[in-house]
Amino acid sequence: MENRLKNKNTKNADVWTAVQHLHKAIAAGGVDPKLLALVHLRVSQINSCSACIYASVTGAKKAGETDERLHNVAAWREAPFYTDAERAALALAEGATRLQDGAEGVTDEIWEETNAHFTEEQIHAINLEIALTNFFNRINRTVKEPAGQTWG
Repeated sequence: MENRLKNKNTKNADVWTAVQHLHKAIAAGGVDPKLLALVHLRVSQINSCSACIYASVTGAKKAGETDERLHNVAAWREAPFYTDAERAALALAEGATRLQDGAEGVTDEIWEETNAHFTEEQIHAINLEIALTNFFNRINRTVKEPAGQTWG
């Protein structure tokens, strides 16, 4: 796959400043970076964004995540490698990402399970990670960004 944008405007300071602020807000939420990486990976898998999947795995490994857990994120419900809190975050990620075609979205059950494991500040951070990942997935899919970059 070749990127449709031949001359990327990566010097747009306002955009990158906004993205940095969002990343800072997510980090300030007190959520384990490995969990945020799993959420990023699952959302990117759902959206078939190879560039973000690549970046997710690279970042997760730097944070100390194992290959076993990374390889099983797509089947997290059946795999024994995740805590109840991680399962709640992954269910939230799926519900918030799968809004198309009348999908149920984030049900009360998913929300209650998430609230059982995380503080409101942590939920805000996880939700922002989900939204930001969906944002980048859509941009990358539109411009056909190839896998192989980690963007820092």
